[in-house]
Amino acid sequence: MSELFQALKEITETGTQEEQEILRLAVQAVRQKRERGSAYPSGFLGLSGEFTEEGTYRFHIRITPYMLNRGGIVHGGITATLADSTMGSLINKSLPEGKAAVTVEMKVNYLEAGTGQELISEARLIRLGRTLAFADCKVENERGKQIVHATATFAIIDLP
Repeated sequence: MSELFQALKEITETGTQEEQEILRLAVQAVRQKRERGSAYPSGFLGLSGEFTEEGTYRFHIRITPYMLNRGGIVHGGITATLADSTMGSLINKSLPEGKAAVTVEMKVNYLEAGTGQELISEARLIRLGRTLAFADCKVENERGKQIVHATATFAIIDLP
């Protein structure tokens, strides 16, 4: 048995619930990459979004041990990634075939500690131009406490 399989067997048999959850998230990330072509971080976060109205896109995710820092609060990099992914998804789903958007600048304001059971991110399209797009995003917990406000600029590029 390979070293990887031995480690997986040991964690599934004797690991903590948190360690087993991390393995489940890794499997989820691989499956999402295979099925939808998503980036691995999207799979680890369990991202699956929806348009809530014209020019607005939302992700709703459960807070998992993977997201927490040593203090038990959602890591700032996770909330920044969530905001970037929400804005990027909104813009990419608004572009014509053969085009893509990539982040060229992002500002993140951390307003409150990331606590709770769920995170809800909602991005709003500010402007979609020929070469640049602008969006903003708020991230809240399930109680409506706003954790992050972010703005970003995206370059519109041709896909190879």
